[in-house]
Amino acid sequence: MAERTKLWIAAAMKRLMAKKSIDEIRVTELCREAEIQRPTFYYHFRDKYELVAWMFCHSAFETDVLSVESAARAMNQMKQDFLFYKRAYEDNSQNPLWEYMLEYFVERYTREAKRNLHVDTLDTQTQFSIRLYCYGTLGMTREWLLRDNITPAATVVEMMFRSMPQSLRSIYFGEGAK
Repeated sequence: MAERTKLWIAAAMKRLMAKKSIDEIRVTELCREAEIQRPTFYYHFRDKYELVAWMFCHSAFETDVLSVESAARAMNQMKQDFLFYKRAYEDNSQNPLWEYMLEYFVERYTREAKRNLHVDTLDTQTQFSIRLYCYGTLGMTREWLLRDNITPAATVVEMMFRSMPQSLRSIYFGEGAK
């Protein structure tokens, strides 16, 4: 039931974001659009920024970040939900989505590295490389989404994987990964 309510609120937020930026949307307006009471909204989300972050994470959860096909599917979905992601990437408010996205992907890549290496903690250089790679891929995804109407998503993902530091490629794709 809670998941269905969150999805309902998220759908209302997407409709509003098709018309205006996150900053211009008020929780009262969102509740009216979703046909819910304010306490219902605040039961599920701290604020509208947490809602937008949840919307991103909900869609990203199913993505295998180490699969060209899965990541390309996710990027193509971003193109289909262009206005939502455009407005989310443009938001530079108190809790911009890109910061949630960065932490989300750093955590995903960190967890995968720990699993592949069979360790509980990563060395400082590996942690730095993961953060650097995530910053770069987020920036390039934003650039692709907002400015590139030609390059296929699979090509962008392949270029991202090829640009990954060799030390990370070895961790994620095996020794001597090309």
